[in-house]
Amino acid sequence: MNIRRLRAGDAQAYRELMLQAYEHHPQAFTSSVRERAVMPMNWWESRLTSRLDVVLGAFEANQLAGIVGLALEPREKARHKATLFGMYVVDAHRHRGLGCRLLEAALTEARRHAFLRLVQLTVTAGNDPAIRLYQRCGFALYGLEPQAIRVGEEYFDKVLMWREL
Repeated sequence: MNIRRLRAGDAQAYRELMLQAYEHHPQAFTSSVRERAVMPMNWWESRLTSRLDVVLGAFEANQLAGIVGLALEPREKARHKATLFGMYVVDAHRHRGLGCRLLEAALTEARRHAFLRLVQLTVTAGNDPAIRLYQRCGFALYGLEPQAIRVGEEYFDKVLMWREL
């Protein structure tokens, strides 16, 4: 399994994997299939070439098997924080340590930025396997955002987590 930063040429594979994630796990993501599927390919490419976002992908035999993003904060007073986003591993590669490897790669990327002091994330309340994974990688719970997202008529809370670098 090779983990590397995604480039503009990976945009199609990134788009397909994210749309799969939004469709199969709508409660886990703030974005929806409907709103992201209409985005032009250059939007996906710009996400991968942004100076403020780093998206890492795990490849098995040239197939994208997992992704995680790290968003840097542009505002001066909050520049010491980064946000982990878009964590997803395809079903066929779950329970094999890939999620942990992706998280460690994201944390390694964060440490390359000397100004960063901590990484934050949100995870849907009740997603115990994801919460345990984040805790194994050093993240701690610090709050709860009630009714953070709505999928259909159902509301989901988001657990707030963080870790120092």
